[in-house]
Amino acid sequence: MTRLPIFKLVLATLVLGALQSVVLLQVNWFGDAAATATGPIDTLMDVTIVVSSFVFALVCVFLGYAVYKWRVKPGDEGDGLPIHGNTKLEVWWTLIPVLIVVGLAGYSWAVLVDIEKKDADRINVDVYSQQFEWTFGYPDSGGKSSEGELHVPVNRQIDFKFHAQDVIHSFWVPEWRIKKDNVPGITTDAVITPDREGTFQLICTELCGIGHTTMRAKVVVESEEKYNQWVAGLKEKVSPFLLTADQAFEAQRKAEEREKGIEGSGVEETGSGDHSD
Repeated sequence: MTRLPIFKLVLATLVLGALQSVVLLQVNWFGDAAATATGPIDTLMDVTIVVSSFVFALVCVFLGYAVYKWRVKPGDEGDGLPIHGNTKLEVWWTLIPVLIVVGLAGYSWAVLVDIEKKDADRINVDVYSQQFEWTFGYPDSGGKSSEGELHVPVNRQIDFKFHAQDVIHSFWVPEWRIKKDNVPGITTDAVITPDREGTFQLICTELCGIGHTTMRAKVVVESEEKYNQWVAGLKEKVSPFLLTADQAFEAQRKAEEREKGIEGSGVEETGSGDHSD
């Protein structure tokens, strides 16, 4: 039986894997960064690229050696030697991929847990998606809303709640890295902390109909002072047609409490009613 040149094959795998890793790591896959979660996510991507490069190199080197070493010789029309399998080898090529997948899954889980930690002073923003436009609600500012333009303060964590009105859409600002599906009938969420002021673009990344490519919105990250001024200047409130069942119930409850002047309800007094009863 021919002995495999293990040392040479391993050396070739390391060299090819290293070269591929260096080339692929030169590519800026995600573009500019503008949120605190971009560092851990980009590092996770780099680690996955390096691991994948060495796995790809291992397969290519051993496959190439096998094709060359045991190629059919001219005039040889035989069926070749019978293969009886190798239990020890099969155990290894099953165990190693499992360990790699479990390791990457554990690392990904740790990154996700870290970037999804919620701050006590976070700001809540509702994102309503429907063919083919975005509407944003600011529940911390009296339920005011804006269409086609999202404003958020820099260096403050935003707790986004996503609500789809018709089909599945997907919220993605490339510079923030985090992408989240908006699914009809359920509320999904994501926490994002923008750390760079500027104007960005929100893109729907789920094919949602004939106007999918036009479903975009302007995103403005600004100082907290400018954000507060902008929200204070909004005139419209979130349309009742966009509210979820829970939000509609909460709005109705607050309206009734406001009408009855119930103290301790969490609803601010309007000062215009007579609550002597």
